[in-house]
Amino acid sequence: MATKAQALRAELDLDAILVTRSEEGMSLYTAAGSEDIPAVAREVYDVSGAGDTVIAALGVLLAAGADLASAVRIANEAAGVVVGKLGTAVATPDELA
Repeated sequence: MATKAQALRAELDLDAILVTRSEEGMSLYTAAGSEDIPAVAREVYDVSGAGDTVIAALGVLLAAGADLASAVRIANEAAGVVVGKLGTAVATPDELA
């Protein structure tokens, strides 16, 4: 997958591609290389909204000036929080390490 992700990133002239990989976490691909970020869910009750949580957290963090790698790690942690709740849920700042 890494080769295809990097080829797509280069073809589209993107700074980065973030691939979510369900219970395996996510992978970030940049010109500098790639980083696999493992899932952080303690217990999974409901995966509804996990991807939406990643996108929302990532957007807010980047807009607030966070660097991409830090924003991805925090967004991943936020997704781990919400899958531990029933139904669609939110992750509050207090729930993130």
